[in-house]
Amino acid sequence: MVDMNEFANKAKDTFDEKFADPARKTGLKFVEGGSNLGMRMLDQAESNTREAFAAMRQVAEAKDLSQVMKIQGDFIREQSNRSVTQAREIGELIMKFGRDVVTPEKGE
Repeated sequence: MVDMNEFANKAKDTFDEKFADPARKTGLKFVEGGSNLGMRMLDQAESNTREAFAAMRQVAEAKDLSQVMKIQGDFIREQSNRSVTQAREIGELIMKFGRDVVTPEKGE
């Protein structure tokens, strides 16, 4: 005769092993990846703000309109380059994040 307690415990262990534990691990990967992505975006925003204030200081110290135009042109060019680099970094982080969440750990 089948022992119902033994059967229930075995079913619970199987469920935990096959479904609950992998779901928990995926959830942890999701949280960790989202946190890394958010922190990187904050770092980029902070860097962009520092660069913008540095350019504003240079404009405030400019002697004439031609200096102001040069400072603005340099800032826009550099910011465009930064934006491309930052977008690439965020794209790579998002792809890594997606891979990490859907890829099972070794040994599973």
